[in-house]
Amino acid sequence: MSDAATPAPAPAAASPDPAQLLQSKSYLQLLALAALIGVPISAVAYFYLALVGHLQTWLFTSVPTALGFHGTPVWWPLPMLLVAAVLVGLTITYLPGTSGHEPAEGFHTGGTPLPVDLPGIIVASIVTLSLGAVLGPEAPLIAVGGGLGVLAVHLAARDAPPMAATVIAAAGSFAAISTLLGSPIIGAFLLMEASGLGGPLLGMVLVPGLLAAGIGTLIFIGLDQLTGLGTFSLAISGLPTFSHPTGTLFLWAVAIGVLSTFLGTAIRLGGLAAQSLVLKHRLAWTIAAGTVVAGSAIAFAELTHKSAQNVLYSGQNALPGLVLHASTWTVGALIVLIVAKSIAYATSLSAFRGGPIFPAMFIGGAIGVAGSHLPGMVLVPAVAMGIGAMTTVMLRLPLTATLLAVLLVSSDALAVTPLVIVAVVVAYVLTARLPQRPADLRGHRAPPTTPATPTAPAAPAAPAAPAAPAAPAAPAAPAGAG
Repeated sequence: MSDAATPAPAPAAASPDPAQLLQSKSYLQLLALAALIGVPISAVAYFYLALVGHLQTWLFTSVPTALGFHGTPVWWPLPMLLVAAVLVGLTITYLPGTSGHEPAEGFHTGGTPLPVDLPGIIVASIVTLSLGAVLGPEAPLIAVGGGLGVLAVHLAARDAPPMAATVIAAAGSFAAISTLLGSPIIGAFLLMEASGLGGPLLGMVLVPGLLAAGIGTLIFIGLDQLTGLGTFSLAISGLPTFSHPTGTLFLWAVAIGVLSTFLGTAIRLGGLAAQSLVLKHRLAWTIAAGTVVAGSAIAFAELTHKSAQNVLYSGQNALPGLVLHASTWTVGALIVLIVAKSIAYATSLSAFRGGPIFPAMFIGGAIGVAGSHLPGMVLVPAVAMGIGAMTTVMLRLPLTATLLAVLLVSSDALAVTPLVIVAVVVAYVLTARLPQRPADLRGHRAPPTTPATPTAPAAPAAPAAPAAPAAPAAPAAPAGAG
């Protein structure tokens, strides 16, 4: 073909100027709306978490006592998880939307949920978290915050452009997840890395979220004479002091990174394999999944004579006790705990609704506690390395995983950071080399897709007054992670 026959490429449209967008009236309006939604969305997130905590205590402690049992019977998780399976299966099947994304697919951003999707997300996640399935609250909170942000935009201006809804949805997610993590800064790391935001427009999207989360913290710390509700915190207090790393600990960091990679990959592949069954017949296989989770908890309790609740739930509340009372655990009991929690975690990923972060942190912490019995290992860095490595494998977010691990042992953060980074990097690199989906184990690895040629974003229209800070290829708000 001659050069004359080759069509000339269309001229690339110029990207919007972030400085110009920052000075626009519409962006200031978005900031004002973000500030207004910060407090109510943070309050919703706080009471969501409080409700889950109260339901867990009531269902697993108060109800058995009221029925005349002396303590919680060892078989109690079975009826609770069967009820959870039926309710979650029916919710996903019959309520609008999908009640959040499939957690076996990993922690990732997706489309902003519509307000009509919120009832399914809330019901499925509260049932999941309250009745013992092994998932965390972070993904549903992100989805709920994003959905409430969209609702706020629609109430403020029904004709608001899509970009306005995207930015405020991200701000709502930001405020909600910051409530759980106890800090807007941690929320910023998580959502920034998960959504893949970057470039000069990064701040344009994150600043409204930072403002919403910052104003939302008034719910916890109070304002003037108003008393805050108290805050959630990831940090574990009362840990022994750790002074400095050793060469032996760096070698153990590599070993923990490798072990966590293989265990985390097995959990992820197991969840995906079971998910393929659940998608064929949602209700029946969700009931089967609930039975497996309950059976894992009951087997652990029978084998170790410790509470089945160590296996149930996300592990968010149990992790501090596990670390602080590490001396009460034998290596054998810890191995049984890791195996039982991993089975329950993989199974919950396949059928229930929630997030993958806290179960990964708990299993990583248990690996660290078990590893602290090895020669040259120390409890605090071992726990931090295990949490960082396992969270990296399950989330594929190495910066966030490092930050979460370091913050958990905040009193020793500086000393453990180099060790955590080594474990995280080993896990991150090795995970990419292992099978990503069950089909890969059968030698049917999908061929790599050829990346599309990048195209310049279309230039925004030039209205008399910008309706919203239109951005090129607007990033999906991290609200679909429920």
